[in-house]
Amino acid sequence: MHPSPHFASDNTAGIHPEVLAAIAAANTVHAVAYGSDVWTATAIDRFHEHFGPEAEVFFVFGGTGANVLGLQLLARPHEAIICADSAHIHADECGAPERFIGCKLLAVPSRDGKLRPTDIASQLKGIGNEHHVQPRVVSVTQATEYGTVYRPDELGALAEVARRHGLRLHMDGARLANAAASLELPLRAITAEVGVDVLTFGGTKNGLLGAEAVVVFDPALARDFRYQRKQAMQLPSKMRFLGAQFAALLGDDLWRRNAENANRMARLLADLAGQVPGVTITQPVEANAVFATVPRDRMAALLERFFFYVWDEPRTEVRWMASFDTTEEDVRAFARHLQAVLA
Repeated sequence: MHPSPHFASDNTAGIHPEVLAAIAAANTVHAVAYGSDVWTATAIDRFHEHFGPEAEVFFVFGGTGANVLGLQLLARPHEAIICADSAHIHADECGAPERFIGCKLLAVPSRDGKLRPTDIASQLKGIGNEHHVQPRVVSVTQATEYGTVYRPDELGALAEVARRHGLRLHMDGARLANAAASLELPLRAITAEVGVDVLTFGGTKNGLLGAEAVVVFDPALARDFRYQRKQAMQLPSKMRFLGAQFAALLGDDLWRRNAENANRMARLLADLAGQVPGVTITQPVEANAVFATVPRDRMAALLERFFFYVWDEPRTEVRWMASFDTTEEDVRAFARHLQAVLA
């Protein structure tokens, strides 16, 4: 049993009360299964409001399944996906893309989790050579695994390089809401409008329960997706409960309110923790993640009251995450704990 998990991950937070109420409301009647229901239709309408009417939307259970299915639309087994070495698809999905798509991941070292146009160019080798995998997809994470955020011009530059070389652009948007809130932009401004082909849109890290979506911006790519989703065992039977959650999240800007709180609490934590001797903030705090180094000999004591993850063991770099329900008192209590242990 871990101590208070406030800063371990935004996965440790519960379900937002408005989302929980939406699930309860969808639980009062019977409904046709597999998405032929009013809640799913409403949710898809709201996706269209945020991402454009051409977007094809498919609900699934989990982020890894969503990423694999989204990438499967873009890459074949003899092709390769270019990503940062910290990307979730490379570092935290147990080889799922390689196993289920059969493709190769070309992981590029990145100091802040971001890819740059030169990173793509560095991987464009062996084009047309049957002895080499053929680069086909660029995959970015928004916000990145280091909590940094791509600006629209950065994404546009990646999309332009990808197009020039016949590549497609995939976005792992597990924390897309946090990125959009940080930039004070609508969701489409950092997805559809900058050339993203396929988006994995995260709900679980922003107050939902086991609800993710694959959003396809080129309808031709989505033609066979419903069959692929079923084969991949990611077709929810009682889909209305996912639809109800997304309808609540995307209605009345709940997604933004949740993300803004998480981002704000992360900035407060970075400000307070940065004042504690022995703590060094290692990345810009642009979304809801704080990365810092702390003294190795105090790590165990720090973990006695607040659970969090050690990101880079050799550097004693840790990751502290804020969630939609993190409070200012949570942050200040953790900062007081840091001060007491490191004093």
